Amino acid sequence: MADPTCPVCATADIICGKWTILVIRDLVEGRSRFCELERSLAGISPRTLSLRLRALEEQGIVERHTFPEVPPRVEYSLTPKGMAIVPLIEDMRRYGREWLGVDDCATTPAASGREPVAA
Repeated sequence: MADPTCPVCATADIICGKWTILVIRDLVEGRSRFCELERSLAGISPRTLSLRLRALEEQGIVERHTFPEVPPRVEYSLTPKGMAIVPLIEDMRRYGREWLGVDDCATTPAASGREPVAA
């Protein structure tokens, strides 16, 4: 991070990691299991997804919910701190449509059976 006292640098340090913003985007609609996230993020390796989820959990952006079942079930969801990032994602979506001519993401929550967040 260039300047730890700059709020833009501090935010960029969190969300600019490869895949991070897309993980957050896909958790907007609610809880997801690891395999659901892996499917919606075509091309991400299981190791990378695991590292991103762990880092987001450590930063208080994602919560991990473990259910005492056999086999064990784990779901991930955004915390209020994570939900506060959603307007940034919506602004990025709007910018891409207006300035880059991109209609929508190839892998959106709708592609995984969930409705996309309105832009």
